[in-house]
Amino acid sequence: MNHRPRILILTASYGDGHIQAARALKQSFLNQGMEQILIVDLMKEAHPLLNSITTTLYLKSTQTSKFGLDYYGWSYYMTRETKPDLAWNRYFNIIGKKKLKEIIEAERPDAVINTFPFGATPELCRGMGIPCFTVITDFALHSRWIHPEMDKYYVAAEELKKQMVSWGLSNQQVEVSGIPIRNDFIQYDSSTPNAFAPKIDQGKHMVLILAGSYGVLGNVDEMIRSLLSIGDCQVAVVCGRNLKLEQKLHMQYAGQDDVHIFGFLDNIHQLMAISSCIVSKAGGLTLSESLALQIPVFIFKPFAGQEKENAVFLSSKGVASISHNIEELTKQVSQFFSDDYRSIDIKRRMKLLQPKCAADFIAEDVLNTIGRRVTVGS
Repeated sequence: MNHRPRILILTASYGDGHIQAARALKQSFLNQGMEQILIVDLMKEAHPLLNSITTTLYLKSTQTSKFGLDYYGWSYYMTRETKPDLAWNRYFNIIGKKKLKEIIEAERPDAVINTFPFGATPELCRGMGIPCFTVITDFALHSRWIHPEMDKYYVAAEELKKQMVSWGLSNQQVEVSGIPIRNDFIQYDSSTPNAFAPKIDQGKHMVLILAGSYGVLGNVDEMIRSLLSIGDCQVAVVCGRNLKLEQKLHMQYAGQDDVHIFGFLDNIHQLMAISSCIVSKAGGLTLSESLALQIPVFIFKPFAGQEKENAVFLSSKGVASISHNIEELTKQVSQFFSDDYRSIDIKRRMKLLQPKCAADFIAEDVLNTIGRRVTVGS
């Protein structure tokens, strides 16, 4: 390769996972000496008003689903196995196409990577001679991700590869890489100083609740009180950027040594690493981070759609438990604490599911693909 390649990474802000995956990939490329890496939120750039409306609807769906109005889950399952040439998918394939063409012509990338299913990418890249790649950021498959002209896909597990091959893709088009996450989770060293260790009672089990920036776990206060009833237990809550929830919990639990409240954390991997288990929703990135640190996960009321399918997949692997109410969650956590062997077994299973650094693997494979094309074309 005679020049340092330019890499364009396309993402979207429906939840935080797609963006975090893009950032993890960018860091891996930078670590390998590639300096021209551009991340673009294509929906935001191409259709700012539509992006604002659809992201709001997505977030509202997570709230209204509690009351039985789950339009996102309904649409997910209605379109899960539709063919790429159907009108629904053809419509999505043109979203952002004009803006993407402008970006490609301006940036002239050597490769384009999707961390969100933009069907316009392979159609444009194929005509312009640019290799394109897609990183699927869940443990479940939806037809929106699939386009026969994509050069290569990177998936979380062997089961997804088999499913994609059964849908007509070749073995060579799909690599089992895992989901890209920050190196902080992959390379965590338990012997290094941990900023949270002095605040945590090392003699007690600790349950870490990842409440989310939008408070999607619901009644966190009731959950805290129920988990504390287990005994010999403490609870930490990360509220993300939900300042209202953080302030409310600080007021409610001021002076209680067994309750630790945090806002947004850049070093959340350190807090996760000293936790006995995690209570969370079932986003692909959060689950992958837990796998990397080998921290058992209790998934609370997963939303219909990819979250539910992520939860079912990891539950089937014996590394996560699903609960549908606070009583069921508390019972599961209590049983987990009473069985030391179960924690050891879960950690062993988790290690098998996350054997390598996905971001580094993908970056190296993309660069090798670009290199081979340059060699063939020269």
